[in-house]
Amino acid sequence: MKPNKHHRGSKEKDFTGGLSLSPQCSYVGSTGEKAVDEKVLALAEELSSGDRGCMLAEMMMTAVRVSRGAVTTGDFKMMNKTLKEMRHANEVFEPYRGQRKVAVFGSARTKPEEDEYKTTVNFCRRLTEEGYMTITGAGPGIMAAGNEGAGMENSFGLNINLPFETSANEFIMDDEKLIDFDYFYTRKLSFVKEADAAVAFPGGVGTMDELFEALTLIQTGKATVYPIVLVDAKGGTYWKFWMQFMKEHLMRLSLISETDFALFKITDDIEVAVDEIVQFYSNFHSYRYVGDQLVLRIERPLTDEALGKLQKEFSDITKDGKIEQLGALEEEVYEDDLADMKRIVLRHKRRDFGRLRMLIDAVNLAETAK
Repeated sequence: MKPNKHHRGSKEKDFTGGLSLSPQCSYVGSTGEKAVDEKVLALAEELSSGDRGCMLAEMMMTAVRVSRGAVTTGDFKMMNKTLKEMRHANEVFEPYRGQRKVAVFGSARTKPEEDEYKTTVNFCRRLTEEGYMTITGAGPGIMAAGNEGAGMENSFGLNINLPFETSANEFIMDDEKLIDFDYFYTRKLSFVKEADAAVAFPGGVGTMDELFEALTLIQTGKATVYPIVLVDAKGGTYWKFWMQFMKEHLMRLSLISETDFALFKITDDIEVAVDEIVQFYSNFHSYRYVGDQLVLRIERPLTDEALGKLQKEFSDITKDGKIEQLGALEEEVYEDDLADMKRIVLRHKRRDFGRLRMLIDAVNLAETAK
C-alpha cells in the first residue's frame, strides 16, 4: 500500500468531531454495592492504567449493572454481541488507522456487464492510485465491483450475515480485512466511523438507507463533515431524478435547507468524483470541538489576508465572528502526530453544517503562507 499523496492520516480519530479526547476519570459510576465497586476498581487498575483504566472500570460497572438489572436474557445477549462486534471491527481497522478510506455503497443486484459495475471498478481503481483504501459491504453487485477495483490489498469488506447471501464476494473472501456482522447498526457504525468519504452508486433501499444515514449524521453534527459523492455511469440519470425529488419535495416544502446541498456532489465523471475527495483533504486534515471552539487542523498555514477573507465570509456560523489561526490547543497536546499542525479556530454555532462544508472548501482554496 503506497502512502497517500495528499495527506497524512491520524491514528487517533474521533468520527463525531466531539470534545477533545483527553483523559476523563471523574466518573466511573457504581454497581450499587460498595464492596463490588471496590473489586471492580481494583481489577480495572490492575489490568489497565490512566484514562483507559477509568473507562474500563466504567464499562465493568455497566456490565455488572446490566447482568443484575431489569433486562431479558435476549437483551443481555444482544448487548454482549454488540460490544464483541465493535471490538472485532476495531481490531481489524487498527493497523490501517493512518490511511484514508472511502465507503462505497450501491446495489447488490448490479451485474458485472452493466455500466454501473464497470464505473465502480474504475472509480475504486483510481482511488487506489490516489492512495485511498475502499470499504464495501462485501456482497455482490456494486460491492463486488468496489473490491475488484481496489484489489484485496486495499479493500475492507463489512459483511452482514443474511439468510439469502451466504458468503462475501470473491474479491474480499478469506481476506483478514473481511468482517462479519450480525447487526446492521454495528456495521453502519464501522462504515461511518472508519470512512473519510462516502460514495454511492445507484442502488435500492439499502443504498438509500446508507446514504441518508450519512447525510443525517453530518447534517445534525453527530458525525464529522466528509465528502459524499453520488456517482452515475456516464450519461446515467439515477441521481438526477433523486436530486429532482430532493428539490421539488424536500426543499420546496422547506424540510431541508438550501445549504444542505453543499453536503454532497452528483456526477457521472469518475475524475470529478475522485477530485471531490482528494481536494477535500488537500490542506484540511480534520477537526474537532474543544469546549465551544471548533478546531480545524490544516497541513499548511494560511496567509493573514486569506484568514481575513474567511472571517468576513463565514461570520454567519461563528458566535462572535472571530476566526483565528493558532497552534495546537492545550487540550490537544497529547496528539503527538498532529501537534505540529496549524489550527483554524472559531466558536462555531453547531448548526448549518452545509456552511461548515463550505468553510472547509474555502480553506482548501485559500492562499497559504510560503
